[in-house]
Amino acid sequence: VAQHFLASYHIECTDEVKQSVVNTMGTIHDIVAEKCVEYFERYRRRTFVTPKSYLSFIGGYKAIYKEKFASVGSLSERMRTGLAKLMEAEVSVSQLSKELVMKEKDLAIASKKADEVLLEVTMKAHAAEEVKRQVQTVKDKAQAIVDDIAIDKAAAEEKLEAARPALEEAKAALQ
Repeated sequence: VAQHFLASYHIECTDEVKQSVVNTMGTIHDIVAEKCVEYFERYRRRTFVTPKSYLSFIGGYKAIYKEKFASVGSLSERMRTGLAKLMEAEVSVSQLSKELVMKEKDLAIASKKADEVLLEVTMKAHAAEEVKRQVQTVKDKAQAIVDDIAIDKAAAEEKLEAARPALEEAKAALQ
């Protein structure tokens, strides 16, 4: 009976495994029949395994198999989609790694140029500092000279003022 009902039902397996399922269904039916006899002997109540209950058992198997097969198919599709996403991510990571290598090279070149510019700016700053120091030295010397001249001028004006009365007398004496 199981052979008849399961022969046309699609089960994802080899023919040997399908035949084993059919044999197992028959074995389970026989075991249930034996247990019905044992139940009668023990409790003196009759129970029967009818063809309808056997067909219901086979129908239940088909329903559970169909549900589980759909569930596994869904999980399989999700896994395939996940693997495809992982493959896409691997390609993206590979491409980004190549871009990172290029960017690191560009960064190394830019860093080298920045170091060169910094060195040049540092050298120019030192040179400017040296010039500033020299200018400050010259300025200090010039200021010292200006201060000396101011002192000499003040002394000369003082002497001029002291000599002015004599100059006035000499002017008055001429004419």
